[in-house]
Amino acid sequence: MNTGSRPVKDLASVRRLEAAGFRAWPATSVHYDGAWAVRLTGGHPARRLNSVNPLDPFDDAGLTERIARAARRFAAYGRPLTFRISPLAAPAISAHLDAAGWSRFGESLVMRAPLCDAMVREAIHHIPLKDMGRFISAAIAIRSLDPALRPGLSEIISSIQPQAGLFVLEEGGTPISTAICVHDADLAGLFEVATQESQRGQGYGRRTLLSALKWAHTHGAREAWLQVEADNGRAVGLYRSMGFSEVYRYHYRQPPEGDVR
Repeated sequence: MNTGSRPVKDLASVRRLEAAGFRAWPATSVHYDGAWAVRLTGGHPARRLNSVNPLDPFDDAGLTERIARAARRFAAYGRPLTFRISPLAAPAISAHLDAAGWSRFGESLVMRAPLCDAMVREAIHHIPLKDMGRFISAAIAIRSLDPALRPGLSEIISSIQPQAGLFVLEEGGTPISTAICVHDADLAGLFEVATQESQRGQGYGRRTLLSALKWAHTHGAREAWLQVEADNGRAVGLYRSMGFSEVYRYHYRQPPEGDVR
């Protein structure tokens, strides 16, 4: 299977990380059409929270009818119909979308690294924030997000079922870097990783990530993982320097305007 030019043989790892991602960053509504997880979230427009996620390489029956059903659900939420294509998607789905002229965009890498004592030995011990509002304020400021997203972010973070640590690195009282670390059994997933644009390249992101991973490691996590946009060269370089390697890629598809075939 592949989602581009890179074949993926270890579908068991893909399934495991996809499931961990759904638990770590939960959508408000999840509906299953066969093995398609239709995820929708009224309070936040993020594509991974508002997409159809095919989860079985052999589930490709009735594509036209099922796409139309998904389109109606997305329309009810006021969201553009979006498919998220991972190595778990049946090849026939991509062929169908190609034939219908759907666009392809937003390629991302899923990366993982062994989480061992050596990786976090020198990390600063950092206790996660208890104040979710403070974390959200920092995330909005650092990423220059629309403040109207605050309720949606609050709902998402509050809905995370595994243990979640909220981390903010400050300098002189000003937030510089953020990360959410979701500890799920032996996994530590990293989300909302960001550094103030004017402060990038100075090691703040690395410090925040290592402190977050040290916290998860002390609670039993033995493997770290994350998702990053493929064209974010600086972030990909940072993660590779920390020992992360690519497991698989995914991308998004959307139909031509007004066409949901």
